[in-house]
Amino acid sequence: MDVSTFYALFSATCFTLVGLWWNVVQGHRDWLRDPALRRSVGGIYLSFLLPALMGLFAQVGGTETPEIWRFSFVVLAVIGCVSMLRLTWHSRPDGPSVFLPLAQAVAALFYALIAVVGAEPELADVVDLKPIQAEAVLLILLVVLGHGLVWRFMAGEGRPADAD
Repeated sequence: MDVSTFYALFSATCFTLVGLWWNVVQGHRDWLRDPALRRSVGGIYLSFLLPALMGLFAQVGGTETPEIWRFSFVVLAVIGCVSMLRLTWHSRPDGPSVFLPLAQAVAALFYALIAVVGAEPELADVVDLKPIQAEAVLLILLVVLGHGLVWRFMAGEGRPADAD
């Protein structure tokens, strides 16, 4: 695995997804008026922005200076974990399904795992990967989950019917 190439492509892809999400939100400015909707919109935004930033730091640190990416992954993952836990806490319990709060809780778990591997890289040995590779797998899963959140949000889950 060429780590530098992976993280370059990954980061660029995530920043593209951030831009696409901005375009979607721009077409639905009313989503930003309601605090609950604004939190959901922001959570989706973070699902792409934080991995994009991690990808940049992974490129800067690479395998030669792992302290750079490890520190940044821990800090950004803690921000992501806290944000997702707050979103889960504020999710509407009367929603039609449990997907949204469950997906947010799983995202928080992925962020927690990213932080743990960043802090204790030898844990990646359990899955027979280098730490930066284990982080890559977790980031891929996080972005896939972010896509699921976008799909469900765009399909109407997590927002009132009149917010369309």
